[in-house]
Amino acid sequence: MRWLVDAQLPPALAHFLKRQGDEASHVSELMMINATDTDIWNYAINTDSVIITKDEDFQNRAALSSQCPFIVWLRFGNCSTRHCIAKFESVLAEVVLRVESGETIIEVR
Repeated sequence: MRWLVDAQLPPALAHFLKRQGDEASHVSELMMINATDTDIWNYAINTDSVIITKDEDFQNRAALSSQCPFIVWLRFGNCSTRHCIAKFESVLAEVVLRVESGETIIEVR
């Protein structure tokens, strides 16, 4: 699976996903740290990447779009990098199954 980690999440999340054997990039690695949501959206579509974000705008955009990437919307509050990765690790298998089943917006609380 190919992941694209959005700016409000730590680059360490992308590194964790790489250690799991997936392809993953943080927007900062792609020189997209200041990219617009549209740029990130289009990049994800063009590269078949799953966006991991805390940004509600992607969910809103998906509701209005005929073509959208898979979006994992992290709904838990601000936390340490360690807690963020631990929380995502605890739901990773479920998230992968939901993406593979075609669910485009996956909320993680």
